[in-house]
Amino acid sequence: MSRATVAAFPAHRLRRTRKMESLRGLVRENHLAAADLIWPVFIRDGVNETTPVASMPGVERLTVDVLVRRAVEAFAAGVPAICLFPYTSAEDRTLDCAMAWDADNLTNRAIRALKAEVPEMAVMTDVALDPYNINGHDGFVVEGEIVNDETVAALVKMARAQAEAGADIIGPSDMMDGRIGAIRTMLEAEGHINVSIMSYSSKYASAFYGPFRDAVGASAALKGDKKTYQMDPANSEEALRLIERDLSEGADMVMVKPGMPYLDIIRSVRENFGVATFAYQVSGEYAMIQAAAANGWIDGEKAMVESLMCFKRAGCNGILTYFAPAMAKLLSA
Repeated sequence: MSRATVAAFPAHRLRRTRKMESLRGLVRENHLAAADLIWPVFIRDGVNETTPVASMPGVERLTVDVLVRRAVEAFAAGVPAICLFPYTSAEDRTLDCAMAWDADNLTNRAIRALKAEVPEMAVMTDVALDPYNINGHDGFVVEGEIVNDETVAALVKMARAQAEAGADIIGPSDMMDGRIGAIRTMLEAEGHINVSIMSYSSKYASAFYGPFRDAVGASAALKGDKKTYQMDPANSEEALRLIERDLSEGADMVMVKPGMPYLDIIRSVRENFGVATFAYQVSGEYAMIQAAAANGWIDGEKAMVESLMCFKRAGCNGILTYFAPAMAKLLSA
């Protein structure tokens, strides 16, 4: 290389700080920790049993006793929170969805068991009627319409039962209008002032939920689609209006769901509100990585890390991910 060429080269060679891992680590802008992770778990009735979810390799439905053992292990590895989703068979689903607020339903039994055995682990719940609805919808169905206000009243009862069981975070995933305000009012009035609400504020009507519906037994139950209450994937400004509304009604944290296809929404939420923001790396995202890794098309471990880091880069405080135990183990290695 001639002296003239060297003199003309830009002063800033950005490759200098990529030379070795120690230098790359020093200038790394975002960091992923086990403390950023919430582990979504599918639970089922029974004793000392697990059931693999075929469409989600590596994921199982767990009975409560197995759940508690796995939660203890995950918490020891650094995972701070767990989120519960019940599997319900067709015979447990009804038009009135009354099991949703039964004090002794599967979710509420699991909450009590977890708080008894690993009290410092935060327990998050799902608030929506779909696990108990014979129609598979998040709300009551009346003459083909998913009705809003009657559903909100039921969701309040469901959230009350979960708070009484010991839940730390209530997660309304239903997308009914007004449910955050109604749940917050109930929690305050009944003394559950320290129970947090993480609202699924921007939950899109996505094709990425398929494996999840298999995992909770909802695939066969669902009649129609959820487009009248979940968001249109084409919209972004609407997501910000929903975030603003839910915060004004008493949400402590907000969520964007799905995750990776909506990184632009995550970034907009953080820039506009500066609020605690979470993403749900949903079942379809997880299943795609696992399927590609199983076929040797990608390095599964590296794809896991990269996929989770992108949420931090976009502005997330934390991520709900089925990879939580594996990621925590890798981070502690």
